[in-house]
Amino acid sequence: MSFLDKVKAAFTRTKDKVDDLADEHGDEMKNGVDEGADFVDEKTGGKFSDQIDTAEEKADEVITSMDDTPEPDVEADPNQQG
Repeated sequence: MSFLDKVKAAFTRTKDKVDDLADEHGDEMKNGVDEGADFVDEKTGGKFSDQIDTAEEKADEVITSMDDTPEPDVEADPNQQG
């Protein structure tokens, strides 16, 4: 196995671990990104709000793309009255 093959295998294992973490803790990761963005926005006095919002959205998209847990079915239960 060449050096590059070993590096590629290591990156694949790491990506798989990150994907698993996103599956299990995606909501907490997004909360952390949101809190961090709010903190930075406050500390910079809102001067970079647009850039911070863009970065926050991109980070949320990445976390969502790694989370392959199926979304819960939100269709109404026909047995429920409402």
